[in-house]
Amino acid sequence: MIDAGKLREALGAAQEALDAAAVRSGRAPGAVELVLAGKYVPAGETEALVEAGVRVVGENRLQDLQARAALARGRLTFDFIGHLQRRKVRDVLAATRLIHSVDSLRLAEEIGRRAEGEARVLVEVNVAEEPTKGGIVPPRLRAFVDEVSARTDLVIGGLMTMPPLHSDPEQSRPYFATLRSLAEDLAAEWEGRHDVRDLSMGTSQDYVVAAEEGATMVRVGRGLLERVRTDN
Repeated sequence: MIDAGKLREALGAAQEALDAAAVRSGRAPGAVELVLAGKYVPAGETEALVEAGVRVVGENRLQDLQARAALARGRLTFDFIGHLQRRKVRDVLAATRLIHSVDSLRLAEEIGRRAEGEARVLVEVNVAEEPTKGGIVPPRLRAFVDEVSARTDLVIGGLMTMPPLHSDPEQSRPYFATLRSLAEDLAAEWEGRHDVRDLSMGTSQDYVVAAEEGATMVRVGRGLLERVRTDN
């Protein structure tokens, strides 16, 4: 079980590290938001997240999202960070503030059809062009944004990536820097249509490096949570 007090302390320490990293990158403290990865926390432990002061939970599956949302009763904000099937778009939109993982034109079109009013989403980018991962590869990104812009009313609010897994956080830095550069180019090209202001990148092992490279959201989970369980 999660110890809510320990989790509150761990979250505070992580946010302090993010604030320091933001300052090193020329931004203000508070520029980077911590999104807790919900897949490492059973729905039955939702109350501990609320008690610990968790604000945003990122869910990978609709059924987990719905189960936790029912228990949270409006006390948590939810993002969707996993692969999203088109048939689940309507239910995900109803329960989340942001989808981090738009990775196809068909998904973007479905979100556009199902959204009530303007929808703001993040595009998943496969920066390393790994064949086993989803996401838009960098050489295809500009054309993808062109297609989304022509065929939907979606606003692209930023980009998301998952770099190759490394034990050394510094190995992730080039991928984060590349994502930031891609976002800067798109923001300049699409000013007035897409804001492209958010970068969702960095997980438990490399979130500080991600913040130094411009992340506005980091998705932290197992590496933090394994230290705050009473059964460890």
